[in-house]
Amino acid sequence: MQFISEQRLDDDRVLERAFTLGEIPGILWTPAPASASTPVPLILLGHSPIGLQKMYPRLLDRARYAVAEGYAAASIELPGSGERPRSAAVDQARADLHRALAAGEPVTDDIVDRLILPLLDPAVSEWQTALDALLALPEIGGPVGYSGGVISIGTRLAVVEPRIAAAVLFAGSYVPRTIIEEARQVTIPLHVLLQWDDEGNDRQMALDLFDAFGSKEKTLHANMGGHTGVPQHAGEEANRFFARHLK
Repeated sequence: MQFISEQRLDDDRVLERAFTLGEIPGILWTPAPASASTPVPLILLGHSPIGLQKMYPRLLDRARYAVAEGYAAASIELPGSGERPRSAAVDQARADLHRALAAGEPVTDDIVDRLILPLLDPAVSEWQTALDALLALPEIGGPVGYSGGVISIGTRLAVVEPRIAAAVLFAGSYVPRTIIEEARQVTIPLHVLLQWDDEGNDRQMALDLFDAFGSKEKTLHANMGGHTGVPQHAGEEANRFFARHLK
């Protein structure tokens, strides 16, 4: 991990550092008091594949909430997004998805699989590599939470990554049927956010995924409104969830 820039925000309460991990760009936010003598828990901030820079304002808002609660927060660029090399097959699947939605046609399993499955293995592997590097920093001591992003990535991470103690998942993307089966292996505490009128989400698929999760503690927090209309109090509930499991 190589830090390439840093700035202090909010009257020095937040240290923001951009980094690269090989060819993967990322951003780390830490509370000013974080140090080797007072290490803090970590929340991994997932996001959509539109790119880290386009997502930056929303990621920064989420990071500020995390830092205010005493956590570090980090995010990395997903494969095929931002300035990273694109996948022609995934771009075609995304175009097919938008075409189906615009025409009012069903989104087929084939489209969902072609859109999501090629992203899963590389994204999960890169998150694990980032987690190795982040937990090696003296000011970060765990435990680790995962928040948001493509819900299939969060589900796979919850299955394969034992260092993640709890997760807040955003039900805002289509889910391959294989991930619904994998969800039965998830056992960590979950807090799932669902926008009831999300124009780019299959509500029944989101409910099926929630039902499939094997966690003994899982909460579905549903609100009226579209994809970007998540109310502030929903974020506050998510913060209380992490406070129960990461502190």
